[in-house]
Parts: sequence; structure tokens; C-alpha cells
Amino acid sequence: MTTGQCLCGAVRYQVTGPLRPVIACHCAQCRRTSGHHVAATSAPRENVTIEGEVTWYGSSAAARRGFCGTCGSNLFWDAADKSSLSIFAGTIDGNSNLKLKGHIYVADKGDYYEIKDGLPQAQQSDPDLTTQIGRDT
Repeated sequence: MTTGQCLCGAVRYQVTGPLRPVIACHCAQCRRTSGHHVAATSAPRENVTIEGEVTWYGSSAAARRGFCGTCGSNLFWDAADKSSLSIFAGTIDGNSNLKLKGHIYVADKGDYYEIKDGLPQAQQSDPDLTTQIGRDT
């Protein structure tokens, strides 16, 4: 089981089962909400239990973002058409044993940094990267 929480501890979560490898999203919305890019894993919604009150913000017609209303920690990205919930990797308690698998929306990345880790890069979304729950972790 994997656990995690926001900075103040008001929102905690538990995940049973495997997590997808971490994907770095460089889209404009992720950059604005995080101040850089988002590194997120994901799990099937039915495997995630959330305790505490998550504040949800509808950031687009396709998705909403979940954060702690007390400390402001970004925790989740939830697309209505997906069966999984994205979880911000930095909120996981302890060692996750996950690896960064690649980068999406690199066409939107900030001009102040380069991506030089040799991992796959997609100009937009890439289902091959974002739906690999439980593989290559």
C-alpha cells in the first residue's frame, strides 16, 4: 500500500495496488499550478481512498485538479474520461520506488530549462506513457 498527504496533513490518501511510473507534464496548466512542471503517477480510481476534504478546481472542460484548501498543496489531476486518478508524486510518503518514465507536453515547456535525461518526450499527450500502470516501476 502507498500513502501520501498534503503539506499540513489535512488531506491524506492510500493507494492499494500498483502505481504507474512517474510522468513529467510540461503543459501550461501544470506549469502554472506547480510553478515548474508536474511529476505525477496514477492509479485506478477504485484503488485510491482519500481522507479529508479535497478542494476541486475545474481547470478545463476535460479535467479538474484537487488540492488541500488549507495549505494549498497540489495533490491530484482527475480527467472525467479516464478510469485512473493522477497523483502528484511529491506527495507520496517515504520512498515510492517509482521511476520517471518520460515527458509529455514538451511543446509547452518553459524556456528556462532543458530536458536532458534521455527519456521519451512527447510534444502533446502520449497514451503509451500515461497508461502504463504497474509496468516498469
